[in-house]
Amino acid sequence: GGFSQYLDKATEIWGVEPSETVKFPFFRVLRCTYDEAYADLPDAYFDLIICNDVIEHLPDTDHFLQTIKKKMDPNGMLIGSIPNVRYYRNLRSLIFSGQWEYTDSGILDRTHLRFFTEKSLRGTFSRNQMKIERFERINGVKGFKVFIFFLNLITFNRCSDTRYLQFAFRISKN
Repeated sequence: GGFSQYLDKATEIWGVEPSETVKFPFFRVLRCTYDEAYADLPDAYFDLIICNDVIEHLPDTDHFLQTIKKKMDPNGMLIGSIPNVRYYRNLRSLIFSGQWEYTDSGILDRTHLRFFTEKSLRGTFSRNQMKIERFERINGVKGFKVFIFFLNLITFNRCSDTRYLQFAFRISKN
């Protein structure tokens, strides 16, 4: 709900959140999972749906994208962000340490049910007939990193996305 501070206070804001401990200054909060809330969400109603670091927690991304389209108004948009599993620190740990250890936060957060690369995320949107209006690599590392340099050198720059912790997107119904 912290993101709501950037939204117009006069806007009707809904939230879907299973945790009772998370506080939202929203118009309406449904204290349940998305699947449990689905029937209580009006069809063709929402002009903007925000999923910042949400989709990787859902058990079935395709189901979510197919069903959320029914809740979006005809010109509705879905914006969000998602962790990049190809982030260089994650790859470095996997390649050199053989580690894929879940953590309490970050890319390998133990509550993540899905992991995405740029290619797999774009493919997921395409497969679900979602049009990518905008897609950005965000939260990139600054400065020279030896691992990123050599990785891109040996892969002919096919790993330029490894510099970025997350992807941000804006999608609409096709």
